Amino acid sequence: MAAAMAKFNAMPDTPGTGPYPAIKEIARNLPGNTVYRPANLAAIQPGTLGVVGWGNGGCSPDGASQRLHLAELASHGYVVVAAGQILSGPGIEARPPGEQGERTSEKDVMAGIEWALAENQREGSPLHGLIDPNKVAVSGFSCGGVQALSLARDPRIKAIVVHNTGLFPSGAPMMAGMTSDKAWLKALHTPVLYIQGGKTDIAYENGMDDFKRIDHVPAAILNQDTGHGGNFMDENGGPAATAAVNWLEWQLRGDAEAAAMFKGPNCGYCTDSHWTYERKKLD
Repeated sequence: MAAAMAKFNAMPDTPGTGPYPAIKEIARNLPGNTVYRPANLAAIQPGTLGVVGWGNGGCSPDGASQRLHLAELASHGYVVVAAGQILSGPGIEARPPGEQGERTSEKDVMAGIEWALAENQREGSPLHGLIDPNKVAVSGFSCGGVQALSLARDPRIKAIVVHNTGLFPSGAPMMAGMTSDKAWLKALHTPVLYIQGGKTDIAYENGMDDFKRIDHVPAAILNQDTGHGGNFMDENGGPAATAAVNWLEWQLRGDAEAAAMFKGPNCGYCTDSHWTYERKKLD
């Protein structure tokens, strides 16, 4: 695992495959979070950028720990704000997880969303007027996925994508400082996508149980045989990032091609042998 992390840490940042090559940065007025956004904001039409709040794996304070995935999202026209600072990646001496500092909370994820919406209104901000406040999503990996689900009740959230995660049943052991409640699922008010790593994913059972319990909003679950680590160390975030982009493009922008990956008798993920796909209330 240490060798894999060292290799990942040495990988260069990538701009993503979307039409707007992305960068990551720390905003001066948001020093505790990491921002991924299109590099050339002059190419963005007013009121078109979406916003994605991101919770890191392990609720880590490293906002660069899923950097390839987040840059891929941003390259499709999103301001993605991860909890935590840049503690890994090119030119950064990576610290072991236990030496990175305090874990983040769902408040840190929400702070990123609030910041982006405020920047959209702030005169002089590079993002002024570029964001559509009706295109807001929340997402996250593992513990960060639990953070995302805890925030999903916010009426401003219009889409949810969570990775390799699931809420813990009452009384189950959890990470120190972590909270989880299956009752949160009843507060969901918008479509939700789970992207899991198959039966070897330690979050598989919790995620499948969440999906089984959700019966009042559209829901989908994708599984691939990656285990808990997913595709976060793969170039441009791999197939999981592509699936997340498709979900966001459908849910936030109404893209018909992206929708066809999830709905209809011959949907893209219905026939893709890489994935096992289940859905509710989508057709």
